Amino acid sequence: MIRLGVNIDHVATIRQARRGREPDPVAAAVLATLGGADGITIHLREDRRHIQDRDLYVLRETVTTRLNLEMATADEILLIALKAKPDEATLVPEKRQELTTEGGLDVVANEATVRPAIERLKAAGIHVSLFIDPDETQVGASAQFGANAIEFQTASYSEAIGETAIHRELEKLRTATAQAISLGLHVHMGHGLNYWNVQSIVRIPGVEELNIGHSIVSRAVLVGMERAVREMKRAMSEHYPNPKRG
Repeated sequence: MIRLGVNIDHVATIRQARRGREPDPVAAAVLATLGGADGITIHLREDRRHIQDRDLYVLRETVTTRLNLEMATADEILLIALKAKPDEATLVPEKRQELTTEGGLDVVANEATVRPAIERLKAAGIHVSLFIDPDETQVGASAQFGANAIEFQTASYSEAIGETAIHRELEKLRTATAQAISLGLHVHMGHGLNYWNVQSIVRIPGVEELNIGHSIVSRAVLVGMERAVREMKRAMSEHYPNPKRG
């Protein structure tokens, strides 16, 4: 089965709207785990618009599955990651004015910061993933620079309109996944995935993990976190090809 990492950033977004104490991302992580999440994902942004430093440290002590820290390669954030020691660090691009992460990290153009960050994180025993576009050059550079895994951004697929466009984006993801696996990289995917478009993604051979946040948190506002996660796990599994069916 493909693992589900639940991104709880937007639980913190709601909290930060009032600069209060609730809802608590730590409580959300517990409930997500009870609902079947295989891991918890958070993004400690440089501008601290949602997740705060304390959230990271408390989650490091309380998450019983895997903690995945999305982060820029900025020195300040890198030092925090090395101190907190999440199970995994996913390097992502970051712009102050963006609403959410836009596109994948240009690994090639940012070699001067990406390669040293990978080396320092791996030396600390942290599994390193790179959030990239499904592009042959980016996949090759990710392997060359020593990443353990890549997470393909699925926004282009999620936002595609029309059968032809959707099929084209899926083919890009399938081709890039095959290349990544051939280079020894683990393959994750995320960004814009929801209860309706996830089925085609889980059919791609070799995908090990999906990281989904906004859709689950949005559903959780209405039905609760445990149920929202259970429903996503069901959506991921109902159409997953069962080898026993031949």
